[in-house]
Amino acid sequence: MAGFHMMSAFWMALLLSVHLAEGVPQKPKRSTLNQLTRTLLRKYDCGVRPVHNWTSSITVYIDLIMQSVLDVDGKTQSITASIWYRQIWRDEFLVWDPEDFDGITELSLSSDAIWVPDIIVTEFVEEGKSPPIPYVYVNSSGCVKNYRPIQAVLACSLEMYAFPFDKQNCSLTFRSWLHSVKEIDLALWRSAEAIANDKREFMNDGEWELLSIPSQYWQIRQDDADYAQIQFNLLIRRRPLLYVVGLLIPSIFLMSVDIVSFYLPLNSGTRIAFKISILLGYTVFRVNLTDELPSSAVRTPLIGVFFVVCMAMLMLSLIKSILVVKLLHHSEKEVKEMSLSACLLDKYGPAGHSLPESAFTSIKTLDNINTPGDFELESSMEEDLLSLNDIPDPPSGLERLLQELVSLRIAFSQDDSDASAQAEWLLLCLRLDRVLFHLYMLVLAVYAATLLLLWARWSFT
Repeated sequence: MAGFHMMSAFWMALLLSVHLAEGVPQKPKRSTLNQLTRTLLRKYDCGVRPVHNWTSSITVYIDLIMQSVLDVDGKTQSITASIWYRQIWRDEFLVWDPEDFDGITELSLSSDAIWVPDIIVTEFVEEGKSPPIPYVYVNSSGCVKNYRPIQAVLACSLEMYAFPFDKQNCSLTFRSWLHSVKEIDLALWRSAEAIANDKREFMNDGEWELLSIPSQYWQIRQDDADYAQIQFNLLIRRRPLLYVVGLLIPSIFLMSVDIVSFYLPLNSGTRIAFKISILLGYTVFRVNLTDELPSSAVRTPLIGVFFVVCMAMLMLSLIKSILVVKLLHHSEKEVKEMSLSACLLDKYGPAGHSLPESAFTSIKTLDNINTPGDFELESSMEEDLLSLNDIPDPPSGLERLLQELVSLRIAFSQDDSDASAQAEWLLLCLRLDRVLFHLYMLVLAVYAATLLLLWARWSFT
């Protein structure tokens, strides 16, 4: 009986110990991913180039995908672009066997915890707003993939001469800032042809059209060392439809209206008033669109030359019309008084300031008459005075009638000659207006052909 009680107490104590053991919390085991991360980074130094043999170089593969062209600034000679940039290299210190870590073949690590190549873009002016991506992917063979979007402002030599039919060639040159080619070498991740023709991600609905992205690799010599470089050339072309509709076509319309105004009659003042209105309207149109035109300190764009020549042609047309109208009304009194010579004589003439020369001559003659010894001159003057006293007889009524008829005939003939002369002068002015109009059209055609040839040359080169 005592043995039975002892056995019961033993089993009771055993059950109680098992129950207490189940109530105590166990220490959790570390996950395999955490163990792998700790194992890789335990003795890792991110300041050391990750190679076992320090004489071997690391090859960094570079890839580029163009997304959009956000802005092209001709004043600052810069371009703002959004791109996807990829760097791939092999880190010999980040290698593991997937079988030892539950088959994990890839993990993400903080980019601040591992070595990252010092690859820069030499054309960077400033880095725009880009989302920070602080992680990189590493696989079991040590291949590190660093993918990140970049919105960058790049320095670019912009050629605005053929605006709005211009093309731009902007480069992105990747190179290591400190390491020579013996330490870091560069290479393309994809083939050059694949990169050049890759337009899948490009936003093709904006102002600029992506033509191609050619790339090339070369080495430069600097400070007795060779440095590897990879250059991508962004070939883009502007879509000119907006500027053609908003700038060129309205200018062509105004020039066409000015040409049609030559058919207005010369003897009315509507032609000059109409041409002045066109010139003022074109000036306002040009001032309002100043911000739409590119600014370049090296060469004036062709569209700037186009606007200046159009305004010069409008002024030339106005001056031509004024000259022809002035010649048409040259015989009128108001026109004569408005002439340059009449204005100069009226302002700087001798009237009101000194006696005319004829007055001095008359006074001198009277003084000579009063001198003694000139008796013959005095006697002749007396004879002339006596002859004035002999008044002829008044003409008869028939003679007076004949004189009036003759005077009327002379007046009518003079009016007929004036009318014929006026008609001939009007015909001469019309011919002159026609000749100047054809000359104006010839100059305008030569100017338009030259401008079109220049635009075509710069657009298709």
